[in-house]
Amino acid sequence: MSINQNHYCVIMAGGVGARFWPMSTTNRPKQFIDILGVGKTLIQMTFNRFTNICPAENIYIVTNEIYREQVLQQLPMIKETQVLCEPARRNTAPCIAYANHVIKQQNPEAIIVVAPSDHVILNEAVFTRNVLDAMKVASQKPWLITLGIVPSRPDTGYGYIQYLEGSVIAEVPELRKVKTFTEKPNHNLAVSFLESGDFLWNAGIFIWSLETISQAFDRFLPEVDDLFKEGAGLYSGPKEAEFIRQTYAVCRNISIDYGIMEKADNVHVMSVDFGWSDLGTWGSLYETRPKDQNNNSVIGNNVLTYDSTGCVVNMPKDKLVVLQGLTDYIVVEEDNALLVCRKQDEQQIRQFVNDIKVDKGEKYI
Repeated sequence: MSINQNHYCVIMAGGVGARFWPMSTTNRPKQFIDILGVGKTLIQMTFNRFTNICPAENIYIVTNEIYREQVLQQLPMIKETQVLCEPARRNTAPCIAYANHVIKQQNPEAIIVVAPSDHVILNEAVFTRNVLDAMKVASQKPWLITLGIVPSRPDTGYGYIQYLEGSVIAEVPELRKVKTFTEKPNHNLAVSFLESGDFLWNAGIFIWSLETISQAFDRFLPEVDDLFKEGAGLYSGPKEAEFIRQTYAVCRNISIDYGIMEKADNVHVMSVDFGWSDLGTWGSLYETRPKDQNNNSVIGNNVLTYDSTGCVVNMPKDKLVVLQGLTDYIVVEEDNALLVCRKQDEQQIRQFVNDIKVDKGEKYI
């Protein structure tokens, strides 16, 4: 199958993954770790996935400048100009605007898929088909398309997308017009979303033509887009880094969801089911990993468990560890840090990391 030369991909790889501490640290966040124990890091798996959708030279990685060398080391097949380095964290809208202007210099006809670097996709064939279908539609219609995951539980950790009933295009029955976006709901609201049957999880994966997303920035976030327009002719050249440093110093911090998707009236969602996890927490990793006969998910060669069930355990390869009497715990050791935490309290890990930073200093995080 020949790959469309107008297809481009933007992989967002700037997050620090605090909820995966102590395995994920500021210096080596989760996208650069073989967190599934399969011999590939999350960013390597994501890059490989998109080589079925667009040419490898059309894949851009947007990351923090402190991770530039890790990206180039883990993806040796890409050119340095494919790594777009942010000098500061400014959320997803500036990240996407930056990539848009780099791609525009290459190919104004581009059809773009934007995706995070740290998601797990279990059924890659279905994923590829869904994204290619969406890109075909995006090449024909001025729509902003997002992928919505069929929810399996009333999860309060995800944003939700409500759609209008009835397909908007006969060839792609999974595609519907978006009615509302809702940020992370409380449990009762999440239950009602599931019962109503017209809500999907927001996967944070977007498909659009460069022309359509550029028009959306002009309309809804001109103050962000105008900054990057001033770099025309500098992208992929020696003056790009200095221009970006100056731009990010004054650029607004805003997400693409809040800045554009929730305001635009041409947003459509494709309902998909390809075995997705955003790997946001140890609990979500537990769901995707194999379990032993006591429902423990264990990585480590020398871990012995007694009277323990439902635990997620991640230990250095040869460390001897004995666990007794634990139910539904997270037990993780990495370098000089050990975490023992109830799975139900895993949202507190971000707070633990903040406290460690204040009390013990940066070396542990």
